[in-house]
Amino acid sequence: MKTPTDRSPALRISTDRITLSDGAEVATTTLEPTSHDNVQDRLGEVIICHGTPWSARMWLPLARELAQTNRVRLWDMPGYGDSIPATSGDSIPDPSETSAQPTGHSPAEASPAVDLITQRRRLAELIDCWNVSNPHVIAHDIGGAVALGAHLLEGCDFASLYLLDVVTLDPWGSPFFRLVAENEKVFAALPPRLHRALAREYISGAAAPTTDESPSGDDRSSLSEEWIAALSEPWCTKAGQAAFYRQIAALRPKHTAPIVDRLGEVRCPVRIGWGEDDPWIPADQADRLAEALPGNPHMTRFPRSGHLVPLEAPHDLLVDVTAWLDV
Repeated sequence: MKTPTDRSPALRISTDRITLSDGAEVATTTLEPTSHDNVQDRLGEVIICHGTPWSARMWLPLARELAQTNRVRLWDMPGYGDSIPATSGDSIPDPSETSAQPTGHSPAEASPAVDLITQRRRLAELIDCWNVSNPHVIAHDIGGAVALGAHLLEGCDFASLYLLDVVTLDPWGSPFFRLVAENEKVFAALPPRLHRALAREYISGAAAPTTDESPSGDDRSSLSEEWIAALSEPWCTKAGQAAFYRQIAALRPKHTAPIVDRLGEVRCPVRIGWGEDDPWIPADQADRLAEALPGNPHMTRFPRSGHLVPLEAPHDLLVDVTAWLDV
């Protein structure tokens, strides 16, 4: 059942938890106008696919703006945000205060698969559950691989695609990704304080450095402390710590290779957005992606922005996304 979580004169916001055929539970949020006339029947459908290590919460400010005239659907992929399966307790215990007890299964066995192939199939199933046809899709980071995979390999038809700093073309996967893939259990066993510090540093490093000089001379993230805390929060529980390293270890460039091979078969208009100072995926990938896609896609570069344009340049992104939806 959908549960209203927020009502205002402008918007209706509701949350839902949908159990998919593979047993994974997906936390969703839908935002739409509260109008009582026939505008509800004329709403455009917009689905937003987040990346890693993010969740739908990063997209709520933009979704609120778009939902003035559209029905906007957010989802946390299983293994992320509110779709991280809970384990016993909701905080990370001190290992020195706990004793190992047999449970009959490991946390990995109890958690849903989080690879890109499984996630793209979940998106396709979720679209069927919503009974949505030809949605406009905004996709960021690995959400780009998920959305493109659902379109090209799972048969989903989209009205259009907005691809923002997406993971698709090689090379992708930082040295940190490779290190985690080779040592997942070691990282998952880090003391909670060290894990929290690592997660916060990793997340803050996705944004372009601020132009202000720090006393130490080190680059400082342009993300606010509030956003660093909000984006880190889902990963700072017992379940979240394990999920953080598990999703990194599950991401494989070989799962995007079939998508790259078929980029020329995309069946809908595409718009590309990219942070000019993206420290994770160089902006020149935007040009390569545009060349691989049909129809000479429109491209927007966001100056002085890194990998998190929705937070670093929210107004500029809103203007660009609105222009995309108005085409």
